[in-house]
Amino acid sequence: MTDTPGWASPGSAPSSEGREPGASGPAEPADRPAGPAPQPGSDAQGPGVKWSKEQPPPGQWSAPTGTPSPDQAPPPPPPGPGWGAPHPGGPHPGGHGGGYAGPPGGHGGPPPGYGGYGTPGGHPSWGGGWGGGWGGPPPAAKPGVIPLRPLGVGEILDGAVSTMRTYWRTVLGIALAVAVVTETCLVLVQGFVLDDALSRTSLDSRTATPDEVYRALRDSMIGSGIVTVISAAAVIVATALLTTITSRAVLGKPVSAGEAWREARAQIPKLAGLLILLGLITVGVIVAGALPGLLIRVAGGSDAGGSALFALGILAGVVVAVWLAIRYYLAAPALMLERQGILKAMGRSAKLVRGAWWRVLGIQLLAWLIAGIVSAIVTIPFALIGSAVSGDSMDNFLGPDGGHLSWTFLIIRGIGSLIGTTLTLPISAGVTVLLYIDQRIRREALDLELARAAGVQGYGTGAPGAVPRS
Repeated sequence: MTDTPGWASPGSAPSSEGREPGASGPAEPADRPAGPAPQPGSDAQGPGVKWSKEQPPPGQWSAPTGTPSPDQAPPPPPPGPGWGAPHPGGPHPGGHGGGYAGPPGGHGGPPPGYGGYGTPGGHPSWGGGWGGGWGGPPPAAKPGVIPLRPLGVGEILDGAVSTMRTYWRTVLGIALAVAVVTETCLVLVQGFVLDDALSRTSLDSRTATPDEVYRALRDSMIGSGIVTVISAAAVIVATALLTTITSRAVLGKPVSAGEAWREARAQIPKLAGLLILLGLITVGVIVAGALPGLLIRVAGGSDAGGSALFALGILAGVVVAVWLAIRYYLAAPALMLERQGILKAMGRSAKLVRGAWWRVLGIQLLAWLIAGIVSAIVTIPFALIGSAVSGDSMDNFLGPDGGHLSWTFLIIRGIGSLIGTTLTLPISAGVTVLLYIDQRIRREALDLELARAAGVQGYGTGAPGAVPRS
């Protein structure tokens, strides 16, 4: 209950001069029937001397300030900032220009105690009338990079970028370290293993012997496996550290790379196991879908039927794999921030994604698209410069099919890839963490816990902010 100007505090006794100005509720009639004399010390006033001894029968008396009868014309609303006040220079009541000029005919006058169509008692904080600017609920608290309420798509992306901008030394330092390790390994493997293997044997050449093709495939798989393992290990560590940093950025608390490492170190083996398990599930689903068609072809069945079944199986496996990947997309942040095990983190992700599968997929595709565009904008010019400096042809730039890539081209292209990875890795990791936090706010009111952790005083006692559409 507020005691703002223009309003009387509920329960306050009226003064001897009558009600306070602007009191909420109708005033008592000025003419009050005579009654027994008040007792000494009573707050009631004594009976007036102007009352007639003959009073109307009960039920027929009406206060002088009562509602006018239907036969009487309703009094015009008093001028003011409400709907009843015509705009300066506007038309007369009943016109269609310059705003609403008054109530339609036949609706009677305004209710007692209300100044025209203004607010009861003319409360100044409402702008003087219903037409005043009520600003809606108060904005949500924002101790860090996001407001503590359900987030829109733009706020999730902006939060990821704000985290990288606010904590740029820590975030870009981690991303740069991961990019240096990954791109260095890729350049070395490409230059020493893959380039030599593919230059010795062209896989689509009709003159290549089966042994040459086998050796080329073996070397390519070994080199790709080495790059994949090293890159995966670096990405796992970066994901763990960036998850911790983003969770602290939501609270507006600074964190260094050393602090992030100490907090995330215990969960890194579990995170590696989770990502390996999810990768095996994805590959296993696709292989299981392609297996029936492959068996038919190996058994000597119809080539057309086996090929069709193989293609349909691959397609079905990819669809199921994508569904599972989105279903368990939030397992990594759940494992890191809730200190869960692998299976419990997968269960938590399935619970948070349930009913929001398409939304999670759309946000993730948008994040991948933005990261891909940023990476291409940075990487392609370096690749073109490397191709021009080294003299390699555009075929080698787009994809080597028997040609030799020089070290100059590999190094220059690697520098571009390093910069692109440094810029895009924090965005991808930040979107994942913020999407996890958004789903928990929507389903589990995590914003209350975040507000308490951030030290926000009185959060949750007022009206919540509006929920944006996504």
